[in-house]
Amino acid sequence: MDSIAGTKPALRWAVNLSVIFLVVLWLVPTVGLLVSSFRDRDQISETLWLLAPFPVEQNFRIRAPADDAKQVNGAFTITGNIFGDEGGSILRFGGTRSNPTAFAAGETAELTRDRILNVQENGDFIYTSPQEIRRDPSIYYSLATPPDFSVENYQTILTSDSMDRAFINTLTVTIPATIIPILIAAFAAYALAWMDFRGRGFLIALIVGLLVVPLQLALVPLLQLHNQVGIGQSFLGIWMAHTGFGLPLAIYLLRNYMVGLPRDIIESAKVDGATDFQVFTKIVLPLSFPALASFAIFQFLWTWNDLLVAKVFLPSNSESWVMTVKIADDLLGSRGGDWGILAAAAFISIAIPLLVFFTMQRYLVRGLLAGSVK
Repeated sequence: MDSIAGTKPALRWAVNLSVIFLVVLWLVPTVGLLVSSFRDRDQISETLWLLAPFPVEQNFRIRAPADDAKQVNGAFTITGNIFGDEGGSILRFGGTRSNPTAFAAGETAELTRDRILNVQENGDFIYTSPQEIRRDPSIYYSLATPPDFSVENYQTILTSDSMDRAFINTLTVTIPATIIPILIAAFAAYALAWMDFRGRGFLIALIVGLLVVPLQLALVPLLQLHNQVGIGQSFLGIWMAHTGFGLPLAIYLLRNYMVGLPRDIIESAKVDGATDFQVFTKIVLPLSFPALASFAIFQFLWTWNDLLVAKVFLPSNSESWVMTVKIADDLLGSRGGDWGILAAAAFISIAIPLLVFFTMQRYLVRGLLAGSVK
């Protein structure tokens, strides 16, 4: 009875659990990235994003002013308050960088060269040295800082110099690199699906084989070819590179979809005197819109988020940077890997791809399932 149409499979619960597991597996990192995009860099380095709603213990350092030292009973003493007039609560303290939280608040720390440091919970400290204090001594302490959420990371990205130019460059690369392979692949897919010529089967097998070839193998030879023909490291060069890398998948998807179109419609059009070009433009192309939209989503997302191809085929000057290169080379490179900036940049960069995906996602499944059933 399990094989009868309309009946529920016995392992439906396993399928549901698997789907839920996969959704959670993809959703959790995304939520973590979103939370981190609103956090301070120091808090990100201290705790996981799951602990973002809770206070974070962080270490700080101040320098006690040596000019305030007073000689009392043959020793030199500096007194003061770490917080000044602001107030706060000290958790632990220390006198060395290697062990900044060695003592609890209220304890007396015996440091090297007979120096003594005492820090109270309210921030009052007493630093004592048997010798004259010539340099400002460092006092390390830790305290629980409240959760810090702000849009500062997003402001840093959006107000960064030349980010608007990088956005325009990204559109300049992505839109042609999506349209050109679709146009070429549509003609090739129609020929492989409905035109009978010698070597068609070999071409189909070759295209399927190209799907598994990593693009990294072709980067250097293709760049050398572009330099020889005069389009190396230019927008035209990167358009051609993305077109070449995207054509195998485009032809494969479109050919599978066009093969499944009703043969009667195409044969009737040819009987009425329509040429192959007329059949392609008037019948096949409008009916293949789901497959075209499916590939457009893949190609747009790939070219928009691409970093490697952009680094190879675009000039290295800042005027030609796309958003991924701008973020990687400028924003992150100058900040030593600021995860808050990286998280905010990730969500800003996926805004338009998400818009494209949700606009055309209803065609995605129809295009991907093309040719799977007859």
